[in-house]
Amino acid sequence: MKPMNELLSATGTTIFTVMSALAVQHGAINLGQGFPDYDGPPDVLKAAADALMDGRNQYPPMTGVPELRQAVAAANKRFYGIEVDPNAEVVVTSGATEAITASLMAVLNPGDEVVLIEPLYDTYVPTVKLLGAIPRIVRLSPPKWELPRAELAAAFGPKTKAILFNTPMNPTGKVFTAAELAFIADLVTRHDCYAICDEVYEHLTYDGWKHIPLMTLPGMRERCLRIGSAGKTFNLTGWKVGYVTCDRALQPNVAKAHQNLTFTTPPNLQRAVAVGLAKDDAYFASLGSELAARRDMLAAGLTELGFHVLPAMGSYFVTADIRSIGFTGDDVAFCRMLTEEAKVTAIPVTAFYAGEDPPNHYARFAFCKNESVLREALSRIRTWMEARRGAQRVAG
Repeated sequence: MKPMNELLSATGTTIFTVMSALAVQHGAINLGQGFPDYDGPPDVLKAAADALMDGRNQYPPMTGVPELRQAVAAANKRFYGIEVDPNAEVVVTSGATEAITASLMAVLNPGDEVVLIEPLYDTYVPTVKLLGAIPRIVRLSPPKWELPRAELAAAFGPKTKAILFNTPMNPTGKVFTAAELAFIADLVTRHDCYAICDEVYEHLTYDGWKHIPLMTLPGMRERCLRIGSAGKTFNLTGWKVGYVTCDRALQPNVAKAHQNLTFTTPPNLQRAVAVGLAKDDAYFASLGSELAARRDMLAAGLTELGFHVLPAMGSYFVTADIRSIGFTGDDVAFCRMLTEEAKVTAIPVTAFYAGEDPPNHYARFAFCKNESVLREALSRIRTWMEARRGAQRVAG
């Protein structure tokens, strides 16, 4: 038979699927995949259940039900002062991953170049390549993950059509600073291109850090496609409800891409997310404070065990240096061993790199779990480390 799509055939199963399956196989606590082990707000869940029974279960409008488009517009105004026309500048998608794909489809032609910042979400590069575009990757370096300005500027050129980046950032926990965003905005303007802004962790920031949408900077309103996620904001990752906010000139192409990907998103979930986006300020403030406490618990526990833990200003994740506990293998070997022997699962950070020779001595741990689960995970790691030290003494 004739060969299938070469890129997809060469693409392996995602590390998240592999490690989650391994966690199930070994009865491990899964601190790998970034999903909470607690449910979303009861009023949002009830709104979805009620909407399921109200007789409106056929195809909703392609760009999203009016209630949710209005709620997304209101949230943009409420949190960032961005004025948005809900009827012409919002597209609701089946998750943020679809929103990213639709946004790329909206602006790219084969041969265009896209600047990407790694470590990065593992769908970015394959999606860019599937669309016939060329990724130009710029690498951030631990432990501070600062933007390398000269390298970033050099990645832009005559064929640059867009930059795609994530802030707050997975897996680093980085929140891009105002100065870094201003530098990106200047490059976007000078090269007359677009910015696709993956902002799914927008409300998950800590220690006084605040998320700044690139769209709020001068000259960026008409160039940005801003992506949000109900899954991350309401601890409902399985709902797969995302949304794109963009200028009215860009929205029709995003909508056409969405039409050819999923066409629409379950209407009851959309209406429930609209209820969630209208929740009071206390709810959105609590997201950061509650997760910060879990982050601190996990980071302190890992530090006590001997890991060097990098700072995390946002997202669901902390990154730990596995060399600091004397592990001499790479991150993939560590995460597999941790799952099989300690019964705790983490993700090797090399999974977030597409370039050559990534740092291979970091593991990513998710802290969006109940505190009892985090305590048990730390206890298991401690027991495992003590057993390994005992075995090494005997062998020595």
